[in-house]
Amino acid sequence: MTWDVLWPLLWQATLETLWMVLPSALIAQILGTALGAVLTLTRPGGLRPQAVVYRGLDAVVNVGRSLPFIILLVLLIPLTRLITGTSIGSTAATVPLTMAAIPFVARLVDGALRDVPGGVVEAARAMGASTAQTVFKVLLPEARPALVHGFTVMLVSLIGYSAMAGAIGGGGLGDVAIRYGYQRFETGVMIATVLALLVLVQAVQWLGDRIATRTDHR
Repeated sequence: MTWDVLWPLLWQATLETLWMVLPSALIAQILGTALGAVLTLTRPGGLRPQAVVYRGLDAVVNVGRSLPFIILLVLLIPLTRLITGTSIGSTAATVPLTMAAIPFVARLVDGALRDVPGGVVEAARAMGASTAQTVFKVLLPEARPALVHGFTVMLVSLIGYSAMAGAIGGGGLGDVAIRYGYQRFETGVMIATVLALLVLVQAVQWLGDRIATRTDHR
């Protein structure tokens, strides 16, 4: 395959990958942050300990994180069809990507919030801060660098998952690698696709590290 043909193909596939990853990451970050905050609040020793709630949510998060993504892709086909009207294409792939990322984000957020020094939380509570105020004005701001790092890790993971989604017609760089590289024995296409993924991952990691550094007030 000539470069004149490959370049537009890679560019379109990169846009499809971003279309899959970015909305999934944003939705998963919002829902995962909420879930992670509830885990932190309801755990033993938390601000609002609730053993039953914590154990139930903790089990759900653990199960969600343990499912291989390729299996999750297949399991969620009915839900994907219900939400998007189809089970193939870049838009459809956002459903399993989001569902795979939510428990991952929840665990990262839970860890980041628990790492906030207890003295800061106790000081806020001593000044009369409510639970909501403690979460939004103390825990989340104090954990911001760790949350940005977690978001970056999640984005990188979703880029890898999106390549896997290409195996079942999800589009993107993974689809190009399989259809034009593997199935047609085009080694050059495979190498070009891998390089495109590497550049994308490095760009995300670089940007995430810079944002995390700027948000760290320590």
